[in-house]
Amino acid sequence: MANGQVLVVDDEADIRELLGMTLIRMGLEPYCASSVSEAIELLGRNRFELCLTDMRLSDGEGLAVVEHITRNHPSLPVAVITAHGSAENAVAALKAGAFDYLGKPVSLDQLRALVRAALKLPATEPAQDGEAAPVQGEPQLIGESLPLQTARQLIEKLARSQAPVQVRGESGCGKELAARLIHLKSPRREGPFVAVNCGAIPENLMESEFFGHRKGAFTGAVADHDGFFQAANGGTLFLDEVGDLPLSMQVKLLRAIQEKRVRKIGSTSEEPVDVRIISATHRHLADEVKSGAFRQDLYYRLNVIELRMPSLRELGQDVPRLAAAILARHAGASRTLRLSAAAEAALLNYHFPGNVRELENILERAVALAAGSEIGVDDLQLDDERAPADEGADIEGMPLPERLEAVERKAILEALERTRYNQTAAAKVLGISFRALRHRIQRLGIRHELEPKA
Repeated sequence: MANGQVLVVDDEADIRELLGMTLIRMGLEPYCASSVSEAIELLGRNRFELCLTDMRLSDGEGLAVVEHITRNHPSLPVAVITAHGSAENAVAALKAGAFDYLGKPVSLDQLRALVRAALKLPATEPAQDGEAAPVQGEPQLIGESLPLQTARQLIEKLARSQAPVQVRGESGCGKELAARLIHLKSPRREGPFVAVNCGAIPENLMESEFFGHRKGAFTGAVADHDGFFQAANGGTLFLDEVGDLPLSMQVKLLRAIQEKRVRKIGSTSEEPVDVRIISATHRHLADEVKSGAFRQDLYYRLNVIELRMPSLRELGQDVPRLAAAILARHAGASRTLRLSAAAEAALLNYHFPGNVRELENILERAVALAAGSEIGVDDLQLDDERAPADEGADIEGMPLPERLEAVERKAILEALERTRYNQTAAAKVLGISFRALRHRIQRLGIRHELEPKA
């Protein structure tokens, strides 16, 4: 934005001069302040496009500038400059509403990237109903229930920040959709969105997959390879099931997030990366931190802002609305399908352990089974009577195969609960291989129950 005004707040004259010259070369007009009081005075007299503030000022903390801007100028993006290694200051500023942060010594490449991203921020004036109008073809959260409205409003707010977000919720409740919406509504929307399932990558390949490698770095490295961070440069990296990362990889991920630089395997130099991190997990990471399975410093880096996605059971009348949208998508242009009153009532009474993903599967199957234009209860094939044995189901009188399945199911769930849902540890408790446990989880249909109980 040519000739846009930027407020630079730092008590060191050489830093103010460096930042000011860089901004001038970008076609911007810098205003400089050396203290909190001077910054607040300038904010009252001018209209700025961006504020850059140091965290240590002569008359106070830069956090006071962030809080003042958040309260009095909510549409003004503010970024903080922190001393090298001051992770706590950066996290505190992001929680207070800062758009992003830079570490000292300031990298001019990172500064330019931050400024470009900040000046693409959309205006904050709400639409008539309090929400931004959806872009044609953009994925949406369908429904009007209070939990969904709360999630939607927070997504709109988070899209304006660069702060790391952790999306929590049960399996199948739309965590990746929420991450995509944050990306699509953000200034990074023109950049890539890279989704990674951390639990699906073999441990010996993780560093290469995340950070890339040089040709000849190891046996089989026949060409240079970019990792997830390079692929997501300028955009968003979504780390699904981040709780499955081994501790050795957690250390490397933490450094990449803090330094905003990565080093390919076999390379002697680091390269800067401009990536926003959104993570998700069905685990309770705070409990994983207490047990030593997840690093506390990485947890605080990823969990700067938490977004909770509601389960389908919480959405009430949104269930038939969502079902109608799914049916329209699966039926196609040549066919109109609707739920019968009985089928709609059955869905409203169903507990949906697999959430939206399970609803998709149920309706996709129902579309194939329905003979006419109406889907009945029988077409849904809901399976509510398979209560797990550990919830009091009476297995006496069951046929032998079903009785054995119930006992096996109970043993697996107990082992998972004992090991805080660590599948590798649960396999050891059960005396079987990890692969055998995963096979049994899939065969018994209990994948959706891997969400730890609160």
